Amino acid sequence: MTTSSLRPGRLSRVGIASVRELGERAKAASRATARSSTAVKDAMLLAAAEGLSEAAGVILSANAADVEEAGANGASATSLDRLRLTPARLEAMSAGLRSVAALADPVGMVVDGWVRPNGLRVERVRVPLGVIGIIYENRPNVTSDAAGLCVKAGNACLLRGSASALRSNRAIVDVLRSACAATGLDEDSVLLVDDPGREAAVAFMQMDGIVDCLIPRGGRDLIATIREHATVPVVIDGDGNCHVYVDAAADLDMATDIVVNAKVQRPGVCNAAETLLVHRDVADPFLKRAAKALEGVELVGDDRSRAIVPSMSVATDDDYATEFLSLKLAVKVVDGIAEAIDHIARFGSGHSEAIVTRDLMAAERFVREVDAAAVLVNASTRFVDGGELGLGAEIGISTQKLHARGPMGLVELTSPKFVIRGDGQVRA
Repeated sequence: MTTSSLRPGRLSRVGIASVRELGERAKAASRATARSSTAVKDAMLLAAAEGLSEAAGVILSANAADVEEAGANGASATSLDRLRLTPARLEAMSAGLRSVAALADPVGMVVDGWVRPNGLRVERVRVPLGVIGIIYENRPNVTSDAAGLCVKAGNACLLRGSASALRSNRAIVDVLRSACAATGLDEDSVLLVDDPGREAAVAFMQMDGIVDCLIPRGGRDLIATIREHATVPVVIDGDGNCHVYVDAAADLDMATDIVVNAKVQRPGVCNAAETLLVHRDVADPFLKRAAKALEGVELVGDDRSRAIVPSMSVATDDDYATEFLSLKLAVKVVDGIAEAIDHIARFGSGHSEAIVTRDLMAAERFVREVDAAAVLVNASTRFVDGGELGLGAEIGISTQKLHARGPMGLVELTSPKFVIRGDGQVRA
Protein backbone atom coordinates (compact mmCIF):
# COMPACT_ATOMS: atom_id res chain seq x y z
CA MET A 1 0.00 0.00 0.00
CA THR A 2 1.38 3.36 -0.91
CA THR A 3 1.99 5.94 1.76
CA SER A 4 -0.69 8.14 0.21
CA SER A 5 -3.30 5.41 0.47
CA LEU A 6 -2.73 5.15 4.22
CA ARG A 7 -2.61 8.81 5.08
CA PRO A 8 -5.51 10.37 7.03
CA GLY A 9 -7.93 12.19 4.77
CA ARG A 10 -11.51 12.90 3.89
CA LEU A 11 -13.67 9.84 4.37
CA SER A 12 -15.44 8.20 1.45
CA ARG A 13 -19.08 7.20 1.48
CA VAL A 14 -18.44 4.12 3.68
CA GLY A 15 -17.01 5.95 6.67
CA ILE A 16 -14.80 4.54 9.41
CA ALA A 17 -17.75 3.79 11.66
CA SER A 18 -19.06 1.45 8.96
CA VAL A 19 -15.94 -0.72 8.65
CA ARG A 20 -16.96 -2.91 11.55
CA GLU A 21 -20.56 -2.90 10.33
CA LEU A 22 -19.33 -4.28 7.02
CA GLY A 23 -17.34 -6.88 8.93
CA GLU A 24 -20.41 -7.95 10.87
CA ARG A 25 -22.37 -8.27 7.62
CA ALA A 26 -19.57 -10.41 6.20
CA LYS A 27 -19.58 -12.57 9.34
CA ALA A 28 -23.31 -13.19 9.00
CA ALA A 29 -22.93 -13.96 5.30
CA SER A 30 -20.04 -16.35 5.95
CA ARG A 31 -22.34 -18.75 7.78
CA ALA A 32 -24.71 -18.88 4.81
CA THR A 33 -21.85 -19.20 2.33
CA ALA A 34 -20.38 -22.11 4.31
CA ARG A 35 -23.69 -23.95 3.96
CA SER A 36 -24.04 -23.26 0.23
CA SER A 37 -23.82 -26.14 -2.18
CA THR A 38 -21.06 -26.51 -4.73
CA ALA A 39 -23.64 -25.99 -7.48
CA VAL A 40 -24.71 -22.61 -6.09
CA LYS A 41 -21.14 -21.42 -5.60
CA ASP A 42 -20.15 -22.50 -9.10
CA ALA A 43 -23.19 -20.81 -10.58
CA MET A 44 -22.19 -17.57 -8.88
CA LEU A 45 -18.65 -17.80 -10.27
CA LEU A 46 -19.87 -18.46 -13.80
CA ALA A 47 -22.39 -15.63 -13.56
CA ALA A 48 -19.64 -13.31 -12.31
CA ALA A 49 -17.36 -14.34 -15.19
CA GLU A 50 -20.12 -13.53 -17.66
CA GLY A 51 -20.90 -10.30 -15.83
CA LEU A 52 -17.31 -9.09 -16.08
CA SER A 53 -17.41 -9.56 -19.83
CA GLU A 54 -20.78 -7.83 -20.15
CA ALA A 55 -19.65 -4.91 -17.97
CA ALA A 56 -16.28 -4.58 -19.72
CA GLY A 57 -17.01 -1.05 -20.93
CA VAL A 58 -18.00 0.19 -17.48
CA ILE A 59 -15.06 -1.49 -15.76
CA LEU A 60 -12.46 -0.35 -18.29
CA SER A 61 -13.81 3.20 -18.17
CA ALA A 62 -13.56 3.24 -14.37
CA ASN A 63 -10.06 1.81 -14.60
CA ALA A 64 -8.97 4.39 -17.18
CA ALA A 65 -10.03 7.12 -14.76
CA ASP A 66 -8.01 5.45 -11.97
CA VAL A 67 -4.93 5.15 -14.20
CA GLU A 68 -5.22 8.77 -15.35
CA GLU A 69 -5.46 10.05 -11.79
CA ALA A 70 -2.62 7.84 -10.57
CA GLY A 71 -0.40 9.05 -13.42
CA ALA A 72 -1.22 12.67 -12.62
CA ASN A 73 -0.25 11.96 -9.01
CA GLY A 74 3.19 10.74 -10.07
CA ALA A 75 2.71 6.96 -9.85
CA SER A 76 5.63 4.94 -11.21
CA ALA A 77 5.47 2.95 -14.42
CA THR A 78 5.44 -0.25 -12.39
CA SER A 79 2.50 0.94 -10.28
CA LEU A 80 0.59 2.02 -13.37
CA ASP A 81 1.18 -1.39 -14.99
CA ARG A 82 -0.20 -3.14 -11.90
CA LEU A 83 -3.20 -0.82 -11.88
CA ARG A 84 -4.04 -0.91 -15.58
CA LEU A 85 -6.73 -3.23 -16.93
CA THR A 86 -6.92 -4.09 -20.61
CA PRO A 87 -9.54 -6.13 -22.47
CA ALA A 88 -7.12 -9.08 -22.34
CA ARG A 89 -6.55 -8.72 -18.60
CA LEU A 90 -10.26 -8.41 -17.97
CA GLU A 91 -10.90 -11.54 -20.01
CA ALA A 92 -8.20 -13.29 -17.96
CA MET A 93 -10.14 -12.33 -14.82
CA SER A 94 -13.26 -13.95 -16.29
CA ALA A 95 -11.27 -17.02 -17.29
CA GLY A 96 -9.88 -17.24 -13.76
CA LEU A 97 -13.38 -17.36 -12.29
CA ARG A 98 -14.39 -20.08 -14.74
CA SER A 99 -11.27 -22.06 -13.84
CA VAL A 100 -12.09 -21.85 -10.14
CA ALA A 101 -15.65 -23.00 -10.84
CA ALA A 102 -14.22 -26.08 -12.59
CA LEU A 103 -12.06 -27.05 -9.60
CA ALA A 104 -13.07 -29.58 -6.97
CA ASP A 105 -14.77 -28.07 -3.95
CA PRO A 106 -12.48 -28.51 -0.93
CA VAL A 107 -15.29 -28.07 1.60
CA GLY A 108 -16.13 -31.44 3.17
CA MET A 109 -13.00 -33.07 1.77
CA VAL A 110 -11.71 -35.78 4.14
CA VAL A 111 -8.00 -35.14 4.74
CA ASP A 112 -7.41 -38.41 6.57
CA GLY A 113 -9.06 -40.74 9.07
CA TRP A 114 -8.41 -43.61 11.41
CA VAL A 115 -10.07 -45.83 14.01
CA ARG A 116 -8.91 -45.88 17.64
CA PRO A 117 -8.59 -49.13 19.65
CA ASN A 118 -11.74 -48.16 21.57
CA GLY A 119 -13.72 -47.96 18.35
CA LEU A 120 -13.79 -44.15 17.94
CA ARG A 121 -13.73 -43.21 14.28
CA VAL A 122 -11.65 -40.05 13.70
CA GLU A 123 -11.61 -37.93 10.56
CA ARG A 124 -10.19 -34.56 9.62
CA VAL A 125 -12.52 -32.72 7.27
CA ARG A 126 -11.92 -29.44 5.46
CA VAL A 127 -14.18 -26.51 6.43
CA PRO A 128 -14.22 -22.82 5.43
CA LEU A 129 -12.14 -20.34 7.41
CA GLY A 130 -15.04 -17.88 7.73
CA VAL A 131 -14.35 -14.23 6.89
CA ILE A 132 -11.20 -13.60 4.89
CA GLY A 133 -9.94 -10.04 4.74
CA ILE A 134 -7.84 -9.06 1.74
CA ILE A 135 -5.92 -5.78 1.84
CA TYR A 136 -4.06 -5.06 -1.37
CA GLU A 137 -2.44 -2.46 -3.60
CA ASN A 138 -3.24 -1.26 -7.09
CA ARG A 139 -4.08 -4.53 -8.83
CA PRO A 140 -7.85 -4.64 -9.45
CA ASN A 141 -7.62 -8.18 -10.84
CA VAL A 142 -7.06 -9.27 -7.22
CA THR A 143 -10.64 -8.20 -6.52
CA SER A 144 -12.19 -10.92 -8.67
CA ASP A 145 -9.48 -13.54 -8.06
CA ALA A 146 -9.75 -13.22 -4.27
CA ALA A 147 -13.54 -13.11 -4.23
CA GLY A 148 -13.84 -16.14 -6.50
CA LEU A 149 -11.50 -18.27 -4.42
CA CYS A 150 -13.05 -17.19 -1.13
CA VAL A 151 -16.59 -17.98 -2.26
CA LYS A 152 -15.68 -21.36 -3.79
CA ALA A 153 -14.02 -22.32 -0.50
CA GLY A 154 -17.21 -21.36 1.37
CA ASN A 155 -15.97 -18.09 2.86
CA ALA A 156 -17.12 -14.49 2.82
CA CYS A 157 -14.51 -11.99 1.69
CA LEU A 158 -13.98 -8.45 2.88
CA LEU A 159 -11.90 -6.53 0.34
CA ARG A 160 -9.89 -3.38 0.96
CA GLY A 161 -7.98 -2.12 -2.07
CA SER A 162 -5.88 1.00 -2.40
CA ALA A 163 -7.25 4.45 -3.16
CA SER A 164 -5.63 4.33 -6.60
CA ALA A 165 -7.94 1.51 -7.74
CA LEU A 166 -11.14 2.57 -5.98
CA ARG A 167 -13.27 3.17 -9.09
CA SER A 168 -12.12 -0.09 -10.65
CA ASN A 169 -12.77 -2.10 -7.50
CA ARG A 170 -16.24 -0.64 -7.05
CA ALA A 171 -17.19 -1.56 -10.61
CA ILE A 172 -15.86 -5.12 -10.23
CA VAL A 173 -17.50 -5.69 -6.85
CA ASP A 174 -20.83 -4.47 -8.25
CA VAL A 175 -20.62 -7.31 -10.79
CA LEU A 176 -19.65 -9.88 -8.16
CA ARG A 177 -22.48 -8.91 -5.81
CA SER A 178 -24.99 -8.95 -8.66
CA ALA A 179 -23.84 -12.48 -9.48
CA CYS A 180 -24.38 -13.49 -5.85
CA ALA A 181 -27.92 -12.08 -5.87
CA ALA A 182 -28.75 -13.74 -9.20
CA THR A 183 -27.71 -17.20 -8.03
CA GLY A 184 -29.09 -17.28 -4.50
CA LEU A 185 -25.86 -16.59 -2.64
CA ASP A 186 -25.82 -13.92 0.06
CA GLU A 187 -24.64 -10.67 -1.58
CA ASP A 188 -22.58 -9.90 1.50
CA SER A 189 -20.34 -12.85 0.70
CA VAL A 190 -18.41 -10.16 -1.24
CA LEU A 191 -17.98 -6.76 0.40
CA LEU A 192 -15.70 -3.82 -0.37
CA VAL A 193 -14.38 -1.38 2.22
CA ASP A 194 -14.18 1.64 -0.04
CA ASP A 195 -12.76 4.09 2.49
CA PRO A 196 -9.15 4.80 1.45
CA GLY A 197 -8.15 6.45 4.74
CA ARG A 198 -5.56 5.17 7.18
CA GLU A 199 -8.02 4.91 10.05
CA ALA A 200 -10.24 2.58 8.05
CA ALA A 201 -7.24 0.45 7.09
CA VAL A 202 -6.18 0.07 10.72
CA ALA A 203 -9.75 -0.69 11.78
CA PHE A 204 -9.84 -3.35 9.06
CA MET A 205 -6.75 -4.99 10.54
CA GLN A 206 -8.17 -5.06 14.05
CA MET A 207 -11.55 -6.72 13.68
CA ASP A 208 -10.96 -9.45 16.23
CA GLY A 209 -13.76 -11.95 16.29
CA ILE A 210 -14.87 -10.99 12.79
CA VAL A 211 -11.94 -11.44 10.39
CA ASP A 212 -10.70 -15.02 10.66
CA CYS A 213 -7.71 -14.53 8.37
CA LEU A 214 -6.14 -11.39 6.91
CA ILE A 215 -4.09 -11.65 3.72
CA PRO A 216 -2.14 -8.56 2.65
CA ARG A 217 -0.92 -8.27 -0.94
CA GLY A 218 1.56 -5.46 -1.44
CA GLY A 219 4.99 -4.05 -0.79
CA ARG A 220 7.11 -3.58 2.28
CA ASP A 221 5.24 -0.52 3.52
CA LEU A 222 1.99 -2.44 3.62
CA ILE A 223 3.56 -5.46 5.30
CA ALA A 224 5.21 -3.20 7.90
CA THR A 225 1.85 -1.56 8.61
CA ILE A 226 0.22 -4.97 8.99
CA ARG A 227 2.92 -6.13 11.40
CA GLU A 228 2.51 -2.97 13.46
CA HIS A 229 -1.27 -2.82 13.67
CA ALA A 230 -2.92 -6.16 12.88
CA THR A 231 -4.52 -8.02 15.77
CA VAL A 232 -6.21 -10.69 13.63
CA PRO A 233 -4.48 -13.81 12.21
CA VAL A 234 -2.35 -12.88 9.18
CA VAL A 235 -0.84 -14.85 6.31
CA ILE A 236 1.91 -12.73 4.74
CA ASP A 237 2.13 -12.40 0.98
CA GLY A 238 5.78 -11.30 1.07
CA ASP A 239 8.45 -9.75 -1.12
CA GLY A 240 9.71 -11.57 -4.19
CA ASN A 241 13.50 -11.17 -4.26
CA CYS A 242 13.83 -14.10 -6.68
CA HIS A 243 17.04 -15.60 -8.11
CA VAL A 244 18.00 -17.58 -11.19
CA TYR A 245 21.20 -19.63 -10.82
CA VAL A 246 22.87 -20.74 -14.07
CA ASP A 247 24.93 -23.80 -13.23
CA ALA A 248 28.11 -25.02 -14.92
CA ALA A 249 26.06 -27.78 -16.56
CA ALA A 250 23.36 -25.47 -17.89
CA ASP A 251 22.14 -25.44 -21.49
CA LEU A 252 23.04 -21.81 -22.20
CA ASP A 253 20.33 -21.30 -24.81
CA MET A 254 17.75 -22.53 -22.32
CA ALA A 255 19.28 -20.42 -19.58
CA THR A 256 19.11 -17.29 -21.73
CA ASP A 257 15.44 -17.85 -22.51
CA ILE A 258 14.61 -18.47 -18.84
CA VAL A 259 16.49 -15.45 -17.55
CA VAL A 260 14.95 -13.11 -20.13
CA ASN A 261 11.46 -14.40 -19.40
CA ALA A 262 11.93 -14.26 -15.63
CA LYS A 263 13.16 -10.65 -15.75
CA VAL A 264 11.45 -9.02 -18.72
CA GLN A 265 8.06 -10.67 -19.32
CA ARG A 266 6.49 -8.66 -16.49
CA PRO A 267 9.12 -7.06 -14.26
CA GLY A 268 6.73 -5.39 -11.81
CA VAL A 269 5.42 -8.58 -10.18
CA CYS A 270 6.64 -10.61 -7.21
CA ASN A 271 7.74 -13.68 -9.20
CA ALA A 272 10.04 -11.73 -11.54
CA ALA A 273 13.76 -12.45 -11.17
CA GLU A 274 15.84 -9.80 -9.40
CA THR A 275 19.27 -11.47 -9.24
CA LEU A 276 21.19 -13.63 -11.71
CA LEU A 277 23.84 -15.97 -10.29
CA VAL A 278 26.24 -17.59 -12.78
CA HIS A 279 28.79 -20.36 -12.26
CA ARG A 280 32.30 -19.14 -13.03
CA ASP A 281 32.89 -21.93 -15.58
CA VAL A 282 30.19 -20.55 -17.91
CA ALA A 283 30.22 -16.92 -16.82
CA ASP A 284 32.14 -15.55 -19.80
CA PRO A 285 30.06 -17.02 -22.63
CA PHE A 286 26.77 -16.80 -20.80
CA LEU A 287 26.97 -13.23 -19.51
CA LYS A 288 28.01 -11.94 -22.94
CA ARG A 289 24.95 -13.47 -24.59
CA ALA A 290 22.66 -12.62 -21.66
CA ALA A 291 23.68 -8.95 -21.74
CA LYS A 292 22.65 -8.77 -25.40
CA ALA A 293 19.38 -10.59 -24.78
CA LEU A 294 18.60 -8.31 -21.83
CA GLU A 295 18.88 -5.11 -23.85
CA GLY A 296 17.00 -2.36 -22.02
CA VAL A 297 17.59 -3.93 -18.61
CA GLU A 298 19.90 -2.07 -16.23
CA LEU A 299 22.55 -4.55 -15.09
CA VAL A 300 24.59 -4.16 -11.90
CA GLY A 301 27.21 -6.71 -10.94
CA ASP A 302 30.21 -7.78 -8.93
CA ASP A 303 33.81 -7.36 -10.12
CA ARG A 304 33.91 -10.66 -12.03
CA SER A 305 30.65 -9.89 -13.83
CA ARG A 306 31.81 -6.40 -14.75
CA ALA A 307 35.09 -7.76 -16.12
CA ILE A 308 33.01 -9.73 -18.64
CA VAL A 309 30.38 -7.05 -19.32
CA PRO A 310 32.09 -3.69 -18.65
CA SER A 311 28.88 -1.72 -19.20
CA MET A 312 27.50 -3.05 -15.92
CA SER A 313 27.40 -0.72 -12.93
CA VAL A 314 28.72 -1.79 -9.53
CA ALA A 315 26.32 -3.91 -7.46
CA THR A 316 26.09 -3.36 -3.71
CA ASP A 317 24.67 -5.57 -0.98
CA ASP A 318 21.61 -3.34 -1.07
CA ASP A 319 21.14 -4.23 -4.74
CA TYR A 320 21.31 -7.95 -3.98
CA ALA A 321 18.74 -7.46 -1.20
CA THR A 322 16.30 -5.39 -3.27
CA GLU A 323 13.09 -6.39 -5.02
CA PHE A 324 13.47 -3.95 -7.92
CA LEU A 325 10.08 -4.54 -9.58
CA SER A 326 11.55 -2.84 -12.63
CA LEU A 327 13.92 -3.49 -15.53
CA LYS A 328 16.96 -3.80 -13.30
CA LEU A 329 18.88 -6.98 -12.53
CA ALA A 330 21.73 -7.70 -10.09
CA VAL A 331 24.39 -10.15 -11.32
CA LYS A 332 27.02 -12.19 -9.49
CA VAL A 333 29.55 -14.80 -10.59
CA VAL A 334 29.83 -17.64 -8.06
CA ASP A 335 32.39 -20.41 -7.64
CA GLY A 336 29.77 -23.14 -7.47
CA ILE A 337 26.38 -24.25 -6.30
CA ALA A 338 27.30 -23.97 -2.62
CA GLU A 339 28.05 -20.26 -3.01
CA ALA A 340 24.84 -19.77 -4.99
CA ILE A 341 22.79 -21.42 -2.23
CA ASP A 342 24.57 -19.35 0.43
CA HIS A 343 23.86 -16.14 -1.50
CA ILE A 344 20.17 -17.02 -1.77
CA ALA A 345 20.04 -17.83 1.93
CA ARG A 346 21.56 -14.43 2.74
CA PHE A 347 19.59 -12.21 0.36
CA GLY A 348 16.50 -14.16 -0.73
CA SER A 349 13.00 -13.48 0.56
CA GLY A 350 11.82 -17.09 0.55
CA HIS A 351 9.61 -16.63 -2.51
CA SER A 352 10.81 -18.38 -5.69
CA GLU A 353 14.29 -19.60 -6.68
CA ALA A 354 15.36 -21.29 -9.93
CA ILE A 355 18.31 -23.34 -11.14
CA VAL A 356 19.18 -24.02 -14.77
CA THR A 357 21.24 -27.20 -15.12
CA ARG A 358 21.51 -30.56 -16.88
CA ASP A 359 23.20 -32.04 -13.80
CA LEU A 360 20.61 -34.09 -11.90
CA MET A 361 22.65 -34.11 -8.69
CA ALA A 362 23.04 -30.32 -8.78
CA ALA A 363 19.32 -29.91 -9.36
CA GLU A 364 18.44 -32.22 -6.47
CA ARG A 365 20.86 -30.44 -4.15
CA PHE A 366 19.37 -27.07 -5.06
CA VAL A 367 15.83 -28.36 -4.49
CA ARG A 368 16.83 -29.91 -1.16
CA GLU A 369 18.87 -27.04 0.30
CA VAL A 370 17.22 -23.86 -0.96
CA ASP A 371 14.66 -22.63 1.57
CA ALA A 372 11.84 -21.01 -0.41
CA ALA A 373 8.13 -21.36 -0.99
CA ALA A 374 8.85 -22.52 -4.55
CA VAL A 375 11.97 -23.97 -6.16
CA LEU A 376 12.16 -24.42 -9.92
CA VAL A 377 14.43 -26.55 -12.08
CA ASN A 378 14.90 -25.44 -15.69
CA ALA A 379 11.87 -23.16 -15.65
CA SER A 380 11.15 -19.45 -15.24
CA THR A 381 10.21 -18.04 -11.85
CA ARG A 382 7.20 -16.49 -13.60
CA PHE A 383 5.44 -19.86 -13.32
CA VAL A 384 5.02 -19.45 -9.56
CA ASP A 385 1.42 -18.32 -9.92
CA GLY A 386 -1.81 -19.98 -8.92
CA GLY A 387 -3.26 -20.00 -12.42
CA GLU A 388 -0.08 -21.35 -14.01
CA LEU A 389 0.19 -24.13 -11.42
CA GLY A 390 -3.38 -25.32 -11.87
CA LEU A 391 -4.96 -23.67 -8.83
CA GLY A 392 -7.37 -21.72 -11.02
CA ALA A 393 -6.24 -18.47 -9.43
CA GLU A 394 -4.47 -17.44 -6.28
CA ILE A 395 -5.22 -15.21 -3.36
CA GLY A 396 -1.55 -14.50 -2.80
CA ILE A 397 1.84 -16.19 -2.50
CA SER A 398 2.73 -16.92 1.10
CA THR A 399 6.38 -16.73 2.12
CA GLN A 400 5.57 -17.97 5.63
CA LYS A 401 5.90 -21.51 6.90
CA LEU A 402 2.47 -21.95 8.46
CA HIS A 403 -0.49 -23.83 6.99
CA ALA A 404 -0.13 -21.97 3.68
CA ARG A 405 3.14 -21.60 1.76
CA GLY A 406 3.54 -20.60 -1.86
CA PRO A 407 0.58 -19.80 -4.11
CA MET A 408 -2.60 -19.94 -2.03
CA GLY A 409 -5.56 -21.54 -3.75
CA LEU A 410 -8.78 -23.13 -2.55
CA VAL A 411 -7.33 -25.64 -0.10
CA GLU A 412 -5.37 -22.91 1.70
CA LEU A 413 -8.65 -21.06 2.33
CA THR A 414 -9.97 -23.92 4.43
CA SER A 415 -8.85 -25.53 7.65
CA PRO A 416 -9.26 -29.07 8.99
CA LYS A 417 -11.91 -29.88 11.58
CA PHE A 418 -11.78 -33.06 13.62
CA VAL A 419 -14.95 -35.14 13.36
CA ILE A 420 -15.11 -37.95 15.92
CA ARG A 421 -17.82 -40.61 15.78
CA GLY A 422 -18.45 -43.04 18.58
CA ASP A 423 -20.96 -45.52 19.92
CA GLY A 424 -21.28 -44.43 23.53
CA GLN A 425 -17.57 -44.46 24.43
CA VAL A 426 -16.54 -42.61 27.62
CA ARG A 427 -13.03 -41.84 28.75
CA ALA A 428 -11.70 -43.91 31.63
